[in-house]
Amino acid sequence: QVQLVESGGGLVQPGGSLRLSCVAPAIPFSISTMGWYRQAPGKQLDLVAAINSGRRTNYSDFVKGRFTISRDNDKKTTYLQMNSLKPEDTAVYYCNARSVAQDLWGQGTLVTVSS
Repeated sequence: QVQLVESGGGLVQPGGSLRLSCVAPAIPFSISTMGWYRQAPGKQLDLVAAINSGRRTNYSDFVKGRFTISRDNDKKTTYLQMNSLKPEDTAVYYCNARSVAQDLWGQGTLVTVSS
């Protein structure tokens, strides 16, 4: 059973923007820390950004000032707004939902930044 569903990936030119969404209808969303990770070809999985139940956010240095994570508890959805995209942002982006009772991953959505 798929519990996290990502969307919003695609092809964008350098300097462009995309917004990723992650819907989690079947989990205790409001108490979960939601995160976005990414994995580029041949590279390790890296944390991009996270937001906890108190809406405290954490960003990796390589996206600070460009990406914004947010959450809508009523819609059980977390978002990643990505601006000023660079070719090095090209990766599969994964949504993660973490609490004391779970550690769930989405199937991933591909973001390609290229001219």
